[in-house]
Amino acid sequence: MLQMPGFSPFWQLAWVTPDLERSMEQFKTVHNVPSFFVMEPVFDAVFNGEQGSMSIRMALANIDDYQLELIQPVGEGIVRIYTDVLPKDGSHANVFHHVCTRVWGTLEDWDNHLASLPPERPICYTGDAPDGIRFAYTDDRASSGIYGEHIWYDDEVWEAMKPLIPHFHSK
Repeated sequence: MLQMPGFSPFWQLAWVTPDLERSMEQFKTVHNVPSFFVMEPVFDAVFNGEQGSMSIRMALANIDDYQLELIQPVGEGIVRIYTDVLPKDGSHANVFHHVCTRVWGTLEDWDNHLASLPPERPICYTGDAPDGIRFAYTDDRASSGIYGEHIWYDDEVWEAMKPLIPHFHSK
């Protein structure tokens, strides 16, 4: 099987923030992203072998063929995959956290993608996403300084989500 380069097919850039509203306003005024779709998912997850509940607030916007994601961790515990990168003094920051690879196709394509990851890209975080969505993070910090997210959507689920996420064009 042909191994895909790095983070391809690259699809999303993601930042972690302690204040989602402030970050959305910054992205609006500084980066000209007019609006976001906000969700507040809570789900069971595993981070580095530890099981627990994950609670986040997230904002999504699509720009051309790419997606921007802002994540505000809520609570404690395994949410530290996000909180550990934030400033310890409590100050505000938008910290670049991960890039996301979108896996297109069937669940078999998803399974093949995960199986193709080299041992230098260990899976460190997974969650019980709703039916029709699968995701996993790889710990790529040793080679790139960030995590890698890998995500798969069932076509029907993606078609239902797509109109909820604002889509902007650069041209």
